[in-house]
Amino acid sequence: MKETPLSNCERDFLLRAIEEKKRLDGRQTYDYRKLKITFGTDYGCCFVDLGQTRVMAQVSCELVAPKENRPTEGILFFNIELSPMASPSFEQGRQSELSVKLNRQLERCLRNSKCIDTESLCVVSGEKVWQVRVDVHTLNNDGNLMDAASVAAITALCHFRRPDVAIQGEEVTVFSPEERDPIPLSVYHMPISVSFAFFQQGTFLLVDPCEREERVMDGLLMIAMNKHREICSIQSSGGIMLLKDQVMRCSKIASVKVSEITELISQALLNDKAARKAGGKCGFAESMPQDRITALKMDQTDVEMTNVSQTGSGVILQGDEAPPPTVPSPVVPVPGVGQVGQGLQSWGLEEEEEDDDDEEEESSGDDQVEEVTQIKLSEKDKKEAAVVEISDSEEEEVVILYPETTEKSKNSGSRSDQKGAAASKKRQKK
Repeated sequence: MKETPLSNCERDFLLRAIEEKKRLDGRQTYDYRKLKITFGTDYGCCFVDLGQTRVMAQVSCELVAPKENRPTEGILFFNIELSPMASPSFEQGRQSELSVKLNRQLERCLRNSKCIDTESLCVVSGEKVWQVRVDVHTLNNDGNLMDAASVAAITALCHFRRPDVAIQGEEVTVFSPEERDPIPLSVYHMPISVSFAFFQQGTFLLVDPCEREERVMDGLLMIAMNKHREICSIQSSGGIMLLKDQVMRCSKIASVKVSEITELISQALLNDKAARKAGGKCGFAESMPQDRITALKMDQTDVEMTNVSQTGSGVILQGDEAPPPTVPSPVVPVPGVGQVGQGLQSWGLEEEEEDDDDEEEESSGDDQVEEVTQIKLSEKDKKEAAVVEISDSEEEEVVILYPETTEKSKNSGSRSDQKGAAASKKRQKK
């Protein structure tokens, strides 16, 4: 993902503010942002906050074979990862120009300056040496990543402890921290990088540029120096021509900033050492308690409760009243019937149904009696319908039998009517 470019209005505003010696965060020209150093629970884990820029450094080690040209020296390896979490312009698993530049500058600052005694990392000459790896992860990018990375890397190296080793013949035994105390690295000096941003072809200078100031700058000068005022490395980028006086002025400013940062690192290491010796927590581990909820937290307000009596509408209450008895919900045994209490009162939808139920309960016995009900039918139905039989058994179905009416029965019936009519006429004549 590409960076969102600045508009012309933002660019002009930033340049005009720099000309007037004003910065977005209210700092002066040579002011550094607030630097905070914290440590993790393990040795060699360090977090550095430079304003809104946040970087984590983790140091690890392992036994490897040494290089052929240097069989008695250990290996010091640096790796910087630009995570997409720090900035949307960073891509995962792909090295950009910025990451390559930061890696090279960090190696020049720490490894080429010989700040670590690599010969003390040798275990068996030509066979096994310690390889110390420094992984720097960017957690948030707000400009000046190089300064934050250099501070985090050198602080993590000073804080790191490697395991103790014993050699018996050709066997190498590595002891755990519980068996033997780990051994710190031999650090000769602490080189720290200080960045300077130039604007309008070197006319204006700013120390510790933020992310927006880096977008509008014309060039960048990075000077790595220790507290003894020894320049470990120097690098210029941006294609601007700097004069000798400008470089000398930047080196003087860097010496002051490096001495202040070195004192801060030393004090942070002493505080962490004292806290670990006392068995407490210090730094980052102290800021992350396990059994504490910080989300939606509200401060409690103390209320004065002395000489307070319960009052209600001007009347002093003698005591709390008993709560009203709770009434259980009605129980519905069958549809259409409700019940309150433990069988004390029940009701139905119609009173007639209750009477019928009582009569059926009295008449019910061991022997089941089949009931035959005669249904009143109209005159027309009497001719067509026969008998309807209803059983109280649930399995049986009601069956209605209708007489079969055929043409023969109709004809026979009509003939018998004619014979009866003829017989009646003969009787009348007689």
